[in-house]
Amino acid sequence: MSDDSCGVYIMSDISNNVLYIGMSTQLPERIQQHKDKLVAGFTSKYNCTKLVYFESTPDRETALFREKQLKGWNRAKKAELIAKMNPRWEDLFEKLIGLVVGS
Repeated sequence: MSDDSCGVYIMSDISNNVLYIGMSTQLPERIQQHKDKLVAGFTSKYNCTKLVYFESTPDRETALFREKQLKGWNRAKKAELIAKMNPRWEDLFEKLIGLVVGS
């Protein structure tokens, strides 16, 4: 993932009961804001501090389209998508950082 690519991501709480879908042009920084609860709103209210899914997109328009698409899915379909990338629903933040640093 390059610094200028956009990303779509899914955050969850520690028990994986709550899901939040978002997009950002600076994915690592945005995830860190969620983790530090610097983003007022849904993620801080429901303790969504665990990155369980992410994907890169080539531009902002594609990211917005994908974000809306994922938000329209039911819980089961979102869980299936997460499980394909992250079967144990672990926090993928370190993996994301590794991809960014390695690019």
